[in-house]
Amino acid sequence: MHSKKILALNGHPSNKSLSTALTDAYVESASLAGHQVRRHDLANMTFDADFGQSRYHQTKALEPDIETFLVDLEWADHVFITTPLWWGGLPARLKGLLDRTLLPGRAFDPSIIKAGLPKPLLLGKTSRVVITSDTPSWAFGLMYSWAARKQLDRQILKFVGIKPNRFTNFAPASQAKPATIERWIEKAGNLGLKAI
Repeated sequence: MHSKKILALNGHPSNKSLSTALTDAYVESASLAGHQVRRHDLANMTFDADFGQSRYHQTKALEPDIETFLVDLEWADHVFITTPLWWGGLPARLKGLLDRTLLPGRAFDPSIIKAGLPKPLLLGKTSRVVITSDTPSWAFGLMYSWAARKQLDRQILKFVGIKPNRFTNFAPASQAKPATIERWIEKAGNLGLKAI
């Protein structure tokens, strides 16, 4: 297996979270397997999460943490994201990071339209998204039609060219027993070893 360039994003707004432990396991295993990993923790990033009202004509200047994240995203050939599911979607700060990062000229080209969509610029990358939630996995699919997955997969990642996108769901998370959490962490580590 060849070495991959991996961007690992802990998308939980707090450093003390299950997402942090899952990211730790993934990054450690991927690094031990010889992959190049650049890690970003949302809780440690300093930026204005509000895109504002300028549309794409006069976007805010990119803060250093945003620019570094974007450069690492462009560099990577695989993206690993952990995020909790809050109110059926992404935490606002994580969504804000994506709003501020996935910009025309860097993530897509609005001057080239095909089938009604702008040309994606982050082609050749794959992703693994790990979602933690209190919603049981069966309910996530049966009751909510995997809405958060669809948003991330179809309307965000594929929109900018990242595919295929694989998803792992760990739930219910808040009341999970220590043995269950250890199994989840071990699974995250195994994903890191395989860089998937």
